[in-house]
Amino acid sequence: MQTDPTATGDGASPEVLALAKVVARLRAEVADLEGLASTTAVLERAKGVLMAREGFSADAAYEALVREAGLRARSLMEQCWITLGGIRPPPPTVPPSPSPSPSSTSPSPSLSTSSPASPSPFPPPSVADIPPTPETDGSVFSSARYRNGRRAVPGSRVLLSGLAAALAGARSPGDAAEVLHEALRGPLGVDGVMIYMNASGRLELVGHAGIDAALAAQWQDIPPFTGVAALEAITSGEPRWLEDPERDAETYQLIGSPARWRTRAWIPLPGKGPTTGAVGFLRTLPGPFGDADKTLLQQAVRLCGGALRAFERSGARPADEEVAAVQRILDALPGATILLSPVRSPSGEVEDYRIDAAAPGSVDVAGRRGKELVGRRILETYPTVAGTPLWQGYVEALDTGAVYDGEPFEYQEVIGGVPGTSVFSVQAARLGARLVVSWIRHDTGERDNRRVTTMERLGNLGWAEWNLITDTIDWSGQVYEIFGRAPGEGPVMLEELPRYVVADDLPVLAGAVQQLLGEGAPIDQPFRITTAAGVRHLRIVAEAETDADGTPVKVHGFFQDLSPLRDAELALLESERSVLVQRGMLRAERAIAAGLRHALLPVPEQSIELVGLCVDVAYMPSDSGVNVGGDWYSAIELPDGNALFVVGDVAGHGLAAVGTMAQLRFTAKGMIITGSALADAMGRLNALLMHTAAGASATTATMIMMRYRPASRSLSWVRAGHLPPLLVRGGEARFLPAPEGTLLGASRDSVYVEDTLDLEPGDHLLLYTDGLVEVPGEDIADGLGRLGRAAADAMGGGNRDALAGLLSALHPSQRDDMCVLDIHLPRDA
Repeated sequence: MQTDPTATGDGASPEVLALAKVVARLRAEVADLEGLASTTAVLERAKGVLMAREGFSADAAYEALVREAGLRARSLMEQCWITLGGIRPPPPTVPPSPSPSPSSTSPSPSLSTSSPASPSPFPPPSVADIPPTPETDGSVFSSARYRNGRRAVPGSRVLLSGLAAALAGARSPGDAAEVLHEALRGPLGVDGVMIYMNASGRLELVGHAGIDAALAAQWQDIPPFTGVAALEAITSGEPRWLEDPERDAETYQLIGSPARWRTRAWIPLPGKGPTTGAVGFLRTLPGPFGDADKTLLQQAVRLCGGALRAFERSGARPADEEVAAVQRILDALPGATILLSPVRSPSGEVEDYRIDAAAPGSVDVAGRRGKELVGRRILETYPTVAGTPLWQGYVEALDTGAVYDGEPFEYQEVIGGVPGTSVFSVQAARLGARLVVSWIRHDTGERDNRRVTTMERLGNLGWAEWNLITDTIDWSGQVYEIFGRAPGEGPVMLEELPRYVVADDLPVLAGAVQQLLGEGAPIDQPFRITTAAGVRHLRIVAEAETDADGTPVKVHGFFQDLSPLRDAELALLESERSVLVQRGMLRAERAIAAGLRHALLPVPEQSIELVGLCVDVAYMPSDSGVNVGGDWYSAIELPDGNALFVVGDVAGHGLAAVGTMAQLRFTAKGMIITGSALADAMGRLNALLMHTAAGASATTATMIMMRYRPASRSLSWVRAGHLPPLLVRGGEARFLPAPEGTLLGASRDSVYVEDTLDLEPGDHLLLYTDGLVEVPGEDIADGLGRLGRAAADAMGGGNRDALAGLLSALHPSQRDDMCVLDIHLPRDA
């Protein structure tokens, strides 16, 4: 047997007994909440029902729940709740009270007769009923007739009058459901009525008529699921009209079989406060509700709303109206005021107080405000109050009616693991059977001081005040940090400031102070001071408080240390200066490199004739950056009557690239003129770059050299890692197979192989650098394909401007330097 912990406290102090009671009750409530919140417990209980009723094993019971949930399109937890609801006995039917109208000759199905037990582990689904035939027996509620194939509603005044008279005799929500069912079954085809009330977020079926007892038991208690039309009507305050079963089943959990009740309506109960309930009307009639039907149903719910609220109030505390009235008064009051209701033990003793109403300005030690306090209990929320003079003052004020006006007291509480102490003055006065309690908190200045101190530290500023009458100055702690001064030395007086202020800033600061003290005008002045840590950049912002004659008597302001900001500004200025210098140097270098390249590599403005060939040259620099690239070409006649064509591309940009370009261009020309073979010359150029790289940074280059012999119209050529030449012949373009040869400066063991090509009249041979075809992020094969197609289109017609058009089409943004040679053998050659 369990023992009440409060019964073993012989000799214990009243506060210990009070705390023991609170702990015991809280333990019980926590256990209950854990049981309700545990989905595992719900599942195990539902499995136990099936195991006891059907003889299933635990696994078989779980599989049956999962299978039925899938068939009914429900979640597993919803199916568990419905299964648990199925074991409840049907609620007894309350006979309807006598009505002024005679009973219908077609009575509603009896709710006191339970259906035989079903062999299925789940309640059987509802079967569609045949719509009843209209009847006339003299009753106001059954006077429906058919007109043109539709039900005709009698005069709404007559119907509502009879409904009001019948509801007057209702003694419970069940009676109200029976009256609604009987009244609306004939005129509107209402076959079932269900009345739900909101019970802490859950729905409780408090009355029903026209539905079988098993179904009512299943839906007696509805947890706060989503997709419950009744709950949506209550929370939104708007009716829910369900007129398409198939579509509605996708959104809502439909009560009973959709085949039986084709249309449903859920209408919230009207009232001044929050909606607490809803009435559901279920019909076998298909099709939407007419406007007249909707109006009549809403009027019927409005009529029965008063009766249902009366039933609700009969089971609630009679003082709710008092609490609501006090809350309306507190809503208009400033300050901290609450209404306390005593919580009494079975013997009548006050064991705690509950906060039933609170003014918006009521803030407790934990920062809870206004409505957040409502519903809390004093000893649960503020346990250390037990046994204090404050608690005794509450008891005396409630017992004697004398106003309790306590002395300031300290309240200690650990909040978020941090202990805190606050000082309060509390007053309590009796109001009926309750207490009105108000309080003043005296330690808000300390909290504000902590906030100001934190703000000063984070903002690197501190406040200062000058009393000009007493000639005293008061500083916050952060100002001492800013001036590098010990607090024991006191603040710096005005006459001492020149010792700290940098001499150059002293006249300007003195003028600002004179303006502040003489004219009372506010100031915002930067200045510098010298401290042990070095020079600091400060800012003073101050304003004067004047007397009735306009004479300044007090100065309020703050000092702010701007040294980190000033250091950042200086660093930024230095960075900008460096960038400008670097930009100027790069521009100068670009100008020098461009001039040097132009001097070394002039580009002819027109086509040139060379040993029977027509040669067009184009060079386009990059339009981004300040550096000049190393793209270059040569097209010269050799002493033996042949011609030399060279296109190259040195890696990098700037003067170094231009210098390497000049070195390769003149060296290659010199070796070929002196009779070197193409492959030998390319090998020596590679050795030249390898030797250059040994004493400086590594340099590489790509290159193509061609020797043209006009007598045989043949070309011999070698390449060093360069893109293949493009031959346009007969309107078709193809890239020449590339012979072996790696880029210059990459390897001492590079081998270069010579290849030959015979030109035919009308041929165009394009030598180019990679700037013509390369696009960042794109495969080089795509660029080569684009070049081939464009060249075939442009040069197939013999257009003199073909090369210019080709370049503008392929190089619109000039992302990189580009050099192109178009070697053309005329058709009449």
